[in-house]
Amino acid sequence: PSLSIIAGLQDAGARVVAYDPEGVEQAQAVLSGVDYAADPYTCAQGAHALVIVTEWDAFRALDLKRLHAAMAETVLVDLRNVYRPEDVRRHGFVYASIGRS
Repeated sequence: PSLSIIAGLQDAGARVVAYDPEGVEQAQAVLSGVDYAADPYTCAQGAHALVIVTEWDAFRALDLKRLHAAMAETVLVDLRNVYRPEDVRRHGFVYASIGRS
């Protein structure tokens, strides 16, 4: 789903910076107009929102304080329910996820 999400964001005028510890080479082959970051914190630098679309272990162990400090606006959209909402909100994020009751 990440490819269609990125395309939708670009169609809406967003600048997309992506980080994927496993699939960056595949993404680069099929996506244009995307900047790629070497790590999640560089990816978050100056971002207005961060969207988690894969459940790689690297995303489960993020330093939320460091991530928060890197972002221009602290919106975290967790499409894989990697985090517990209360943990993310405690770090000052506006948090959205799907499929939770």
